[in-house]
Amino acid sequence: MKLYRCLTGPDDATFCLRVSEALNLGWELHGGPALTFDGNRVIAAQALVKEAPGQFSRDLDLSKQ
Repeated sequence: MKLYRCLTGPDDATFCLRVSEALNLGWELHGGPALTFDGNRVIAAQALVKEAPGQFSRDLDLSKQ
């Protein structure tokens, strides 16, 4: 099955670590990041995809894949 998730948060070191962790767990970038400004800070979003064994279920916890 193919899994998808989108990480979002302030564009800071913590966000970069979250994306790096996902990459090291086998997730792949899906397109480039999206950025917006909320009036105080830049907010980033990065889509990720991953091939995984098993069947899709709406009960999947994607943060643990």
